[in-house]
Amino acid sequence: MTDITGTRPVSVRSPEVKAKLVRMPGFSVGAKPTIAISLVTGIVFLGAWWLVSKLGLVSHLFLPRPDEVLTQISVIYRDGYAGASLSEHIIASLFRIIVAAAIAIGIGIPVGLLMGLSRWAKGILDTPIEFYWPLPPLSYLPLMIIWLGIGETSKITLLVLAMFAPICLSAQAGVRSLPLERVNAARSLGASRLQLFLSIVLPSALPEILTGVRIAFGIGWGTLVAAELIASTRGIGFMIMSASQFLATDVVFVGIGIIALCAFAFTATIRILEAVLVPWKGKL
Repeated sequence: MTDITGTRPVSVRSPEVKAKLVRMPGFSVGAKPTIAISLVTGIVFLGAWWLVSKLGLVSHLFLPRPDEVLTQISVIYRDGYAGASLSEHIIASLFRIIVAAAIAIGIGIPVGLLMGLSRWAKGILDTPIEFYWPLPPLSYLPLMIIWLGIGETSKITLLVLAMFAPICLSAQAGVRSLPLERVNAARSLGASRLQLFLSIVLPSALPEILTGVRIAFGIGWGTLVAAELIASTRGIGFMIMSASQFLATDVVFVGIGIIALCAFAFTATIRILEAVLVPWKGKL
């Protein structure tokens, strides 16, 4: 008879492994700020500008040094330009673009929302908007002069037409991108049409609307120079065009810098509104 020797299994305790959190890599820019990169880029740009003008790589008539532009700002601030002070030029341009933006926003957002909600509205309004939207504002500038004269009405109308289309189309796109599940969920909970619009449609379209407003301001500032060609004696665009006729490049740079600062301030304001009104943008 054979003796069978049994062996007891020996259990070895493995050391405890702590769970380690793994952060998923971001797909886009992410939450890290880019202010430092932007500041360094600006400093490098100014340094390159100063170096090119200092070394005379470009004629001084066409590219003044940054310090000469700063000196010209103080001269225009003290003495004015073309019979008007610097503040009068800035106020004239701000008045035109703010009034035009208010009209474009006041008309463009409701029309865009209506086009997104109504098949009939989209069919009727889409064709004329898509027809004139690709046209540069200078192409219908002569019509503004013929129809509305050379006063403020023609200038503001030109700006309104330039700013209306991106706001309207963005509002329409915001409604069209609304997930149908949200609408059905609200309907199943007994929401009325007004509640559905105020609680679902409008908040969902708001990010697109604010993006359209930001784009419209950029187009508006670009159109401002053309608008102030119409028999103007005030405005930053007028100052730029008048200075270009006399090859006063430093004054042209001053006007460009003022427009850039104003446009940056408007863009920053809209970004703050986006952070307050639609904090979920890009996170869903």
